[in-house]
Amino acid sequence: MPIRRFGGHRSVVKRSETPKLSYGFSNMNVSRSGYRVFSANSSGACSELAKKITERLGVELGKSVVYQEGNAETRVDVKESVRGQDIFIIQTIPRDVNTAIMELLITAYALKTSCAKNIIGVIPYFPYSKQCKMRKRGSIVCKLLAAMLAKAGLTHIITMDLHQKEIQGFFSFPVDNLRASPFLIQYIQEEIPNYRNAVIVAKSPSAAKRAQSYAERLRLDLAVLHGAAPNLESNMGDGPCSPPPARSSAGHTGLELPLMMAKEKPPITVVGDVGGRIAIIVDDIIDSAEEFVAAAEILKERGAYKIFIMATHGLLSAEAPRLIEESAIDEVVVTNTVPHEVQKLQCPKIKTVDVSMILAEAIRRIHNGESMAYLFRNIALDD
Repeated sequence: MPIRRFGGHRSVVKRSETPKLSYGFSNMNVSRSGYRVFSANSSGACSELAKKITERLGVELGKSVVYQEGNAETRVDVKESVRGQDIFIIQTIPRDVNTAIMELLITAYALKTSCAKNIIGVIPYFPYSKQCKMRKRGSIVCKLLAAMLAKAGLTHIITMDLHQKEIQGFFSFPVDNLRASPFLIQYIQEEIPNYRNAVIVAKSPSAAKRAQSYAERLRLDLAVLHGAAPNLESNMGDGPCSPPPARSSAGHTGLELPLMMAKEKPPITVVGDVGGRIAIIVDDIIDSAEEFVAAAEILKERGAYKIFIMATHGLLSAEAPRLIEESAIDEVVVTNTVPHEVQKLQCPKIKTVDVSMILAEAIRRIHNGESMAYLFRNIALDD
């Protein structure tokens, strides 16, 4: 080890030591570990959920501008640095679904090209979720949208009550499918008088599992509606309906397949006792209200004296508010995953449950690397 003399004093210099340089970047890691929350909606009504989420998180909404140009093209301008940060894009879906999708895609791509570390989409109602199965000569549009979101730069999605749980398999990145059932069950317990005299109703056999989950949690009976009203029948069978072309070849006569009988649904019937009780119909989406109105009429005929509809996503499109107002339905309860303030003005029967709390907690846990299992405690797959 070399020894140097300086003015009569000896100092020992260790070869392994290297001088430390400081360039005034002591806060670099702090800024890089931060996160921002942006809203991808151009309309103020759709940004209400984003404002509630940021208020619960105690952060400010990210500075960006999303607008439509004169030729109807969508433009997004990010007004602050997002380099190396976790970015959460909150996108609620209004009636103009396709515009909202383009706003989300362009916002995600703008943040990707601005070197954001992770881009997480918070999409409470996932659009095109009804088109998740092959119908005749159509396509699985939901899978196409999943591929588009991945291409735009999203690395994670937070959503709520997907129409089919299998939709998660369309994505090449993680999907957290939150549940609204705890909030709706709490509303039943606190806001429906004498709910112990209620019966949970599934409006179709396919919704029986969800209804059974509600009934078991509330310790209530279960009823199932079977059949369909004649004016609601629709030919949604899989495969083409046109007959195969006639073969002109004399060498091969083709295969003789068994003749399949066409499906014919009977009129709506109720499996279960609803007489003198409160009927609570549960579902994930209420869009056009014809099926719910028809179900309410049958339940009223069978003796139910109050009828409630509980759904996660209140799309309430077309004439749904008017139909609900004129029907035997007493109350429709939906969450604020989809903006529906205009519909509430048209129909006072529509009530809203706020789910911003669980969305804010999901954002906090994902950013901090905490487990999401707490948000799914006592939650069944069928909820």
